[in-house]
Amino acid sequence: MPHIKKTLLALAVSAAVGVPTAATAQEVTIGVSIPAATHGWTGGVNFHAEQAKERLESLYPDIEITISTASNPGEQANDLEDLVSQRDIDALVVLPFESGPLTDPVRRVKEEGVFVTVVDRGLDQEGIEDLYVAGNNHELGRVSGEYIRERLDGEGEIVVLRGIPTVIDDERVQGFQEAIEGSGIEILDMQHANWNRDDGFEVMQDFLARFDDIDAVWAQDDDIALGVIEAVRQAEREDELFIVGGAGMKDIIERVMEGDDLVPVDVLYPPAMIATAMDLTVQHFTSNGPVVGEYILGSPLITPENAEQYYYPDSPF
Repeated sequence: MPHIKKTLLALAVSAAVGVPTAATAQEVTIGVSIPAATHGWTGGVNFHAEQAKERLESLYPDIEITISTASNPGEQANDLEDLVSQRDIDALVVLPFESGPLTDPVRRVKEEGVFVTVVDRGLDQEGIEDLYVAGNNHELGRVSGEYIRERLDGEGEIVVLRGIPTVIDDERVQGFQEAIEGSGIEILDMQHANWNRDDGFEVMQDFLARFDDIDAVWAQDDDIALGVIEAVRQAEREDELFIVGGAGMKDIIERVMEGDDLVPVDVLYPPAMIATAMDLTVQHFTSNGPVVGEYILGSPLITPENAEQYYYPDSPF
């Protein structure tokens, strides 16, 4: 993925991730625990996890990867117990359904001596994981806020649709608020839409009913943005505002490429980060260097001029 920024605490990775450079001394079992495809972005996560499993098991015959998907935090916590007790995993790659409810279950896995990689949604307590792989959530918020501030010349009334209550949602909102701080931009209201299209539609319908003047919408996520687009169109208010989402969903990228005035830009947050996390976790067992710390992906602004390089028509997301 272009424009990758790495923040490394003590991360040493083989020269070519995914290319075997050393044989594992023994068989290694890696458990991958991710949310079910409850919305488009997690659908992309599931797709890339399966692709990475197939590729890595082909490259490393001594490595077995087990993927489990969960529809809620309680189910995911049970999955973690099963991965330890039934699969006897050596490493865990986990994208928490929610930060708070999964903090203790992941800690218990770590206490069993398992190498832990946390992806995307950080835990409520620092220091549990060995490796953290994520998009730059603060940057996603900052880039979105800076674009809206510049586009509105520092004046206007906007609404914000947040995601699920998690650490990364807080980071995005913090970055956004810092970007518009000191301007004349007023946030009329800010509500959670749970990174879900239907929730985005319902929240935006409420905003449109309550506010006669809305200059811009920060939807924070492309699934939410699709719901917002539908609500705006049903209200016939497309000419009054514009929408900024985030992730890089191909449907949104298509709109940006085509110069859609309602969706002029997007901000990257790739679901393929799960494959990056799996690659790096494998390197912990195959590299002669330490693989610990943080690996943070960049969040570039996607515009009509550069959208083509982020467009993957065969992707499910």
